Amino acid sequence: MEEALFYDRMQFAFTITFHYLFPQLTMGLSLMIVYFKWKYIRTLKEKYNFAAKFWMKIFALNFAMGVVTGIPMEFQFGTNWAKFSELTGGIIGQTLAMEGMFSFFLESSFLGLFLFGEKLLGQKLHFLTGFLVFLGSWASGYLIIATHSWMQNPVGYEILENGRYVLTNFSELFSNPWLMPAFLHNQMASLVTSSFVMAGIGAFYLLNNKFSAYGRLFVKTGVIFGLISSVIVAVPTGDMMAKNVVKYQPVTFAAMEGIFKTEQGVGIALIGQPNIKEQKLDNKIEVPNMLSFLTYQKWDAEIKGLNEFDKSLHPTNIAGLYYSYHIMAGLGTLFIGLLMIAAFFLWRKKLFDTKWILWSLMAFIPFPYIANTAGWYTAELGRQPWLVYNLMRTSEGISPTVSSGNTLFTLLGFVGLYLLLGMLFLILVGKIIYKGPETIKK
Repeated sequence: MEEALFYDRMQFAFTITFHYLFPQLTMGLSLMIVYFKWKYIRTLKEKYNFAAKFWMKIFALNFAMGVVTGIPMEFQFGTNWAKFSELTGGIIGQTLAMEGMFSFFLESSFLGLFLFGEKLLGQKLHFLTGFLVFLGSWASGYLIIATHSWMQNPVGYEILENGRYVLTNFSELFSNPWLMPAFLHNQMASLVTSSFVMAGIGAFYLLNNKFSAYGRLFVKTGVIFGLISSVIVAVPTGDMMAKNVVKYQPVTFAAMEGIFKTEQGVGIALIGQPNIKEQKLDNKIEVPNMLSFLTYQKWDAEIKGLNEFDKSLHPTNIAGLYYSYHIMAGLGTLFIGLLMIAAFFLWRKKLFDTKWILWSLMAFIPFPYIANTAGWYTAELGRQPWLVYNLMRTSEGISPTVSSGNTLFTLLGFVGLYLLLGMLFLILVGKIIYKGPETIKK
């Protein structure tokens, strides 16, 4: 059973990690495309219209990859997590069905109209199709996170005699206190990804003296959107998420921060390695009392450590949770720092000629993907050992008839297939970037 559980978790972790590389770009990029189209209608400058259509081509490729890699996620609920689906399908099935029926069709239908219907629709209706693509992509994120939020903080449910969960209050599902902070935090993090991708590609154009007008536009837009969204990721949404973890999952908070023993006036660890055996952080460098202040607005506030909770309730991978959280937080701090420097040079009208910043923006393209992945790992590892927090353990949700060998075989198949898909995706996106926005005119 433990071996089967391990491979079930590895398969789901791999497929969802690969899948989320694509929605995190499309959700943020959809807003930036709407911005470009709005600027075109306001100014009638063609560069904004060509920019919108250029980025929508990249959006469309990401959307297609998201669909292809998202379908296996749905099937895995039935193949590898049948018991979880059987018992909780009455709740999570509603939000997942709404995501598929409403958000996906809204996004996909109007994506086609945006790509091919500009001459037929006219500019204002063309803008509307872009806005509806944005609405569909964000609604999709909202409904997925509503599902995830119920698993983190179950509300509005009843357990029947046969063990099945049913929804007793539909409004509670969407007024879950976990939902809105998680949604806003996720969407702003997605916007950080799209901002760095846009700024990085703009920097590539400027450094290669190609499509310089668009390079300047992309760098400027990416830096401004990126700075705003990266700050919002930290404050207030990151702070709101942390306070939710403290309130609803205090044992998770202790593991995230590497707090093994209850203390007053707890510092925030900048560097440290969790030593599970000795229940401490090795080689710790911290800011004294800061965690107590950020959590409770009191310098000497008490924060519960892992010693306060039964070991059966501890996250199953404390080290992984600790490092995921600190990678996410550390990279987020670097993003703010780099984008503040870039914004300062933009204000001084020196950004486009400052090569070290342009190189930095281009080199940083992968790191928002890493930060977003680490953020999701933090949420998922933090919920363990539960599938539904405090209600259903992960070991209780797997399919009893699927062997570890079957799961390992399909996992290896996914790895090979997704490697090929990833290479094809990079080639196609590379061609779009190489041809540049100017080709949209033809």
